[in-house]
Amino acid sequence: MSRSPDPRLPEPHSIRRHLVLIGFMAAGKSVVGRSYAARAGLPFVDTDELVVERHGPIADLFTARGERYFREVEARTVAAALESPVPAVISLGGGAVLDSGTQQLLAGTTVVFLDTDLATVLPRISRSGHRPMLAPDPVRRWQELATARRPVYESLADITIDTRGLTVPAIIDRLTSVLTKGED
Repeated sequence: MSRSPDPRLPEPHSIRRHLVLIGFMAAGKSVVGRSYAARAGLPFVDTDELVVERHGPIADLFTARGERYFREVEARTVAAALESPVPAVISLGGGAVLDSGTQQLLAGTTVVFLDTDLATVLPRISRSGHRPMLAPDPVRRWQELATARRPVYESLADITIDTRGLTVPAIIDRLTSVLTKGED
């Protein structure tokens, strides 16, 4: 049974471009994207989930084929998702934006950077053993990746939402406000 879109959100037919969520590993892109899409009556696509469906667990891809192979698969998966003519909410993996082709494709979308910090994601990355990019020291690696990737996220973002201390509904409310009223 499909829910009616939330009346506070833009009408699904008024969204003409994909809404793409980017950000640090464990920033909440998938949960926020899925929730926003459900409230807005839009399709949701999680590119990490698509990679897993088609190629198996990401950690296994890293182990068997290496990061370079994974990044190639990821870039093709993101490109296919962005090619859809039906506007959707699309969540990208944390490193997907490092691909120059992906960066070019994002120019035709509305990019939302879900900004956060280590304190916010620490409980998530501490209990998750399936993040090969964080091995062997999740805290140190997350900080290194965040430092290296922040400028890319910031340069690609049309909208930045600081998620520190916010619940998923609060993040969605803030995003809705920016999309409907232009507030940032």
